[in-house]
Amino acid sequence: MNDTTPKVIEARGLCKDYPHVSGPVPVLSDLDLDVSRGEVLAIIGKSGSGKSTLLHILGTLDDPSKGEVRVLSREVFAMKDPELSAFRNQHIGFVFQFHHLLPEFTALENTVLPALIHGKDPEEANERAKSLLEMVDLTHRLSHRPAELSGGEQQRVALARSLVMSPDIVLADEPTGNLDPKTGATVHELFLKISRELETTVVVATHNPELAAQSDRCLRLVEGRLSTES
Repeated sequence: MNDTTPKVIEARGLCKDYPHVSGPVPVLSDLDLDVSRGEVLAIIGKSGSGKSTLLHILGTLDDPSKGEVRVLSREVFAMKDPELSAFRNQHIGFVFQFHHLLPEFTALENTVLPALIHGKDPEEANERAKSLLEMVDLTHRLSHRPAELSGGEQQRVALARSLVMSPDIVLADEPTGNLDPKTGATVHELFLKISRELETTVVVATHNPELAAQSDRCLRLVEGRLSTES
């Protein structure tokens, strides 16, 4: 990435405090961040350092106490709720440590669901979902429900689901945290592969420095601020 690569995320002066009986607890403190189109950015830090909070704010799932976030040059927290929800659904995909698949739905149905909710043509959405499941090597599991899938397979379904709307950005919060090291490495490699094939920007929060080192850039979150990981 270079200085001329378009920025898809621009955060300025982000602060986040949580209320407590003894006074506000600061989590993020005057944090700045730029993320370029197509970049895979890893954010590392200790448990409780604020990685999840930062991703939730970047993904518009939580509001900052102070500061501004621009996604695709749009000041997201200036939007009203219906507009923000539509913007999030169209442009941002999420993968969490817990995959949050619906147990009664198959792998294909779980993957295609965000597109159907958005009103996409069902036939086109199904073809897109099948293509993504093929990319994560799950063509043979389309009709299987989550209980019939391994942990790694469930997380690969979650990855495919996060991409079904062709988002500009995927935010992944400890996506390999519940997986054994070998399976976790496989899932992380899929993030890298798919990001580069689809030119999708990926921001992944992880406590695993070995996985983070495979990303294009790595930042460490300490005391509410980001610093370059050497």
